[in-house]
Amino acid sequence: MLTFPRWKVLMIAAVCLFGILAALPNFLTEEQRTGLPDFLPSKTLSLGLDLQGGVYLLLGAETQDVVDTRLNNLADQVRDIRRSVRSLNFRNVRTVGHSVVFEVTREDQVEEARKELRPLTQNSVGATNPLMGGGVEEIEMENEGLEFRLTLTDAGIEVQKRDAIARAMEVIRKRVDPDGTKEITLQPQGNDRIILEVPGASDPEEIKRLIGKTAKLTFHDVNTNVSPEDMARGRLGPRERAVPMSDGPGSVVIKERVIVSGDDLTDAKAAFDQNGRPAVAFTFNTSGARRFGNHTRDNIGRPFAIVLDNSVISAPTIQSAIMGGQGQITGVGNAAEAQELATLLKAGALPVPLTVMEQRTVGPDLGSDSIAAGEWAATVGFAGVILFMLLAYGGFGIAANIALITNLVLIMGALSMFQATLTLPGIAGIVLTIGMAVDANVLVFERIREEQSNGRKPFGAMEHGYGEALSTIMDANITTFIAAAVLYMLGTGPVQGFAVTLAIGILTSMFTAVVLTRFILSTWLKRAQPARLPI
Repeated sequence: MLTFPRWKVLMIAAVCLFGILAALPNFLTEEQRTGLPDFLPSKTLSLGLDLQGGVYLLLGAETQDVVDTRLNNLADQVRDIRRSVRSLNFRNVRTVGHSVVFEVTREDQVEEARKELRPLTQNSVGATNPLMGGGVEEIEMENEGLEFRLTLTDAGIEVQKRDAIARAMEVIRKRVDPDGTKEITLQPQGNDRIILEVPGASDPEEIKRLIGKTAKLTFHDVNTNVSPEDMARGRLGPRERAVPMSDGPGSVVIKERVIVSGDDLTDAKAAFDQNGRPAVAFTFNTSGARRFGNHTRDNIGRPFAIVLDNSVISAPTIQSAIMGGQGQITGVGNAAEAQELATLLKAGALPVPLTVMEQRTVGPDLGSDSIAAGEWAATVGFAGVILFMLLAYGGFGIAANIALITNLVLIMGALSMFQATLTLPGIAGIVLTIGMAVDANVLVFERIREEQSNGRKPFGAMEHGYGEALSTIMDANITTFIAAAVLYMLGTGPVQGFAVTLAIGILTSMFTAVVLTRFILSTWLKRAQPARLPI
């Protein structure tokens, strides 16, 4: 137990050196960190909203739109079956509540309709959702006489709403923090709310503008045969609607059927058109490129509408087939607006509209006060533990204090490397770790005292002290680590911050208290060879 081969010594030195290098950037200026070699760590502690200040937003999600969209898609699938199967004739396809209702025209079509509609009811949702325990049935089919009813199940609706919240959070993250450098905090609250915290931000209106746009992009066929009088009176064809132009008066009558949507975009970036005006260049995926290419090939000379958030931003005439899956959106305003639109399109459309329900701006003074209070608490706790170990265990306390200092460096290095957001409760977790870090040493040292008082020689007393106390140390730290893991999984925000620092502190203290102090004391024992341990 007290023998350290060369590979163990190198491992201990490597861990300590890595911790020091990982923590070092926190003590350097921005200019000094920029000048560090590429192979050295350069990340610093990521401070949370309560320490750094920033913007807090509570967002409400209109999840009913998820249900409406799914019902419309289901109705379109029914109409697709009607068009593709010539022997079937569905009439009066409509949505009623959470159902799509329609009729067949003859009794002999009922069985064939059941056969064609059955695949729509065999899809499950939430198959990877651990809260649902597997996939759940999404659609139930009922048939009475000539009437068919396809109904969204309650369980399926709930899974879709939760999935929409999760997708909305991912879109928000890509919009607010596209480079992943702001360390924002996003977490759901209940079934229809999202908490967004942006540390260091000072303009909540800019953030609200970014997340307030749904950015739903769709391409539609245009009906050019509707007169302005018919449009004003609402005399439109089935599955048609008038959509206003975004850059001026007037509206365009579009077919509601979507040719291709923003979901098929793989890239979007600001550019300039052939006249030097700002535009947005886009690229479709393979499926979107094929559908877009086929439509432009079959409709040369006809216009199509590009609709963004229920307004037509462009309605160009198709001059030739566009088969490469690439194109441009013009008429997007100035260069800044083109860049913002490109960011929104690349991040994707929000699956549900969001509204700001609560807004708070935390000033940097509050963060400075929190940091100062946390630093003072950590300093007092650290000094108290060091003094106690020196008074209680003398020379052995020095080894424990060296391990304690190393432990703090490793914690800081780990938090910096993993970019775990440090909050005020996180500082509390570090303060708690300071007290817990010496628990293992106290157990070992007391056991060494007991072995020495029972007549064992110094080497044997230390050997048995570490050996007998190890199982107790492992049990205590494992149970605490489990508690920290449960706090992280079930808690939110500040509770998670506390759990992260506590868990990291447990892992680093196990290394410093059990391995590092044993190495220091065994090295001293072999060199000094005292007749009695000074403990």
